[in-house]
Amino acid sequence: METLIPTINRLQEVFLTVGAESIQLPQIVVVGSQSSGKSSVLESLVGRDFLPRGSGIVTRRPLVLQLINVSPLEERLKIENGNGVKLNVQNSYPGVKAEEWGTFLHCKNQIFSDFQEIRREIEAETERSSGDNKGISPEPIYLKIYSPKVMNLTLVDLPGITKVPVGDQPEDIENQVQEMILSFISNPNSLILAVSPANSDLATSDALKLAREVDTDGRRTLLVVSKLDLMDAGTDALEVLLGRVIPVRLGIIGVVNRSQHDINTQKSLEDSIRDEQAFLQRHYPSLASRAGSRYLAKTLSRLLMHHIRDCLPDLKTRVTVLSSQYQARLNSYGQPVEDHSATLLQIVTKFASDYCNTIEGTARYIQTTELCGGARMCYIFHETFGRTLQSIDPLGGLTELDILTAIRNATGPRPALFVPEVSFELLVKRQIKRLEEPSLRCVELVHEELQRIIQHCSSYSTQELLRFPKLHDSIVEVVTGLLRKRLPITNDMVHNLVAIELAYINTKHPDFTDAAQVSATVNSQQAEGLDGGKRWKNEKVAEEKAPAAAFGSPSKGQAINLLDTAVPVARKLSSREQRDCEVIQRLIKCYFLIVRKSIQDSVPKTVMHFLVNFVKEHLQSELVGQLYKQQLLQELLIESQDTAQQRTEVAQMLEALKKANNIISEIRETHLW
Repeated sequence: METLIPTINRLQEVFLTVGAESIQLPQIVVVGSQSSGKSSVLESLVGRDFLPRGSGIVTRRPLVLQLINVSPLEERLKIENGNGVKLNVQNSYPGVKAEEWGTFLHCKNQIFSDFQEIRREIEAETERSSGDNKGISPEPIYLKIYSPKVMNLTLVDLPGITKVPVGDQPEDIENQVQEMILSFISNPNSLILAVSPANSDLATSDALKLAREVDTDGRRTLLVVSKLDLMDAGTDALEVLLGRVIPVRLGIIGVVNRSQHDINTQKSLEDSIRDEQAFLQRHYPSLASRAGSRYLAKTLSRLLMHHIRDCLPDLKTRVTVLSSQYQARLNSYGQPVEDHSATLLQIVTKFASDYCNTIEGTARYIQTTELCGGARMCYIFHETFGRTLQSIDPLGGLTELDILTAIRNATGPRPALFVPEVSFELLVKRQIKRLEEPSLRCVELVHEELQRIIQHCSSYSTQELLRFPKLHDSIVEVVTGLLRKRLPITNDMVHNLVAIELAYINTKHPDFTDAAQVSATVNSQQAEGLDGGKRWKNEKVAEEKAPAAAFGSPSKGQAINLLDTAVPVARKLSSREQRDCEVIQRLIKCYFLIVRKSIQDSVPKTVMHFLVNFVKEHLQSELVGQLYKQQLLQELLIESQDTAQQRTEVAQMLEALKKANNIISEIRETHLW
């Protein structure tokens, strides 16, 4: 049972070395208004004068105070000489020739046996970080006091709650102090020792008000009513001490502080405690056994041990969880580099493998928020590119006037008896040319995805690569350069696919069935009788009567638009013209669909062969060839300063957690009461 508080003290020492704020240890936090008697209460617990005193705000930094009970000096000397009863090693402290002494965390290996020196050191350390003109600082001072007269306790003395700034204190000093206090008492594993003077109204107690904000049900709050001897004549604090004014769950304890006269005359604390007991017997006989500094010390020790017992299971769980988390973090940082050649080859090989696996869909880290790698390329080929081609109208941008103009231009000065093939080739090439732009855009999208895979592998797959910024940048540069070299080659090949289709219009294509059907239709029309000839003659007369402006330049009487282009005259097409247009449109549509199908199939294959597969096959050799050079090894494998520092910090924290786990595991008692 008695080992619980020393155990927490040892845990505090372990975590102080690494600054672990995520571990909230059980402790008692002393809260009170300025000059409420907090310092006197703490000194009565220690039995010695050691805290700075004066007017205004005196405590200007948090003071974490560990009280450690040790054996008397005489018994410790007997142990050292081998003449006495064997004591617990923890209480023996060989080499220390003082009955009582203190040590500071910032003064390593220095023992203060004079408590006036402890006071001066507190003042000096406060001024080092807070200034010498009433400034405050949230950085704690850690002090241990060893004495046979104290009970094992861990307390935190905080600056008193103040309202008006003095000296070089900022205007928001009240908010700063309150935020500092809340940061300590918000710890659910802390007990709150609220100090309020008896000669002020308890309903206006700032200490109780702050305690209620974080401890609404009062399970962690103990109230100390100080300065019982300073109440007005004829009044007492009996109703307050009995909890009839404001009930406090953990209890209310009254104490009598030393007066300023007692301090000035250097009245000993032993005499003060005797006078306190005499005062309580005279004025509060029914509560004398449950009040005073000695009872307060016993109560605090008992409450803290109960509280530690309740917190210990959760604390052990927290330490275990953090140990596993920090072990994982340490593993992610890797070990310091010893063999530079092997490390470089390992990282390059791992990156190349992860890059290829991301394309193939076999990567270890699969994204669930968006398509990535090969899946994204598949979407580009079959959804983005495929749908874009399907949305292209075979006759888009081609008017009947364009078709008739092409037919007439193809016949020259002679009227056409049949639809000329040249006009068909001219128009279908114009439509096929429209497939080139989406095809090149498909190449660009795949190239962009290959660039994104670089960042994906750097961020998710190859964590070790992030340790070496220069190597990371070099790998990105090499892969980007390889992609940059392959992009124009792939674009040329895709351009050639369209150029091949434009180079030869294969009207004998097996799928070009409309050509034969159109030919048969034309032949049947030529075999028609006189009715057909008369109809053709009538159509010819209609054509001659049609305005020449339909296909020529604007006449003199017409307005000329700003683009200086011909404004066609709208008219109804003759039946022959309508038939010729339909023939050409049907042929263009049929042949365009054949070419579109071919392009839709050939472009993805071309991109995969000349860009994607080439990069996959040559990535590792390119990286090794560019980076595996003896003169570059040292430079590329320089760790970032942040990584080295974080590895050291995480290793220290992990070591502290292991020590903490061992310390907690030493406690064998499961039923302490």
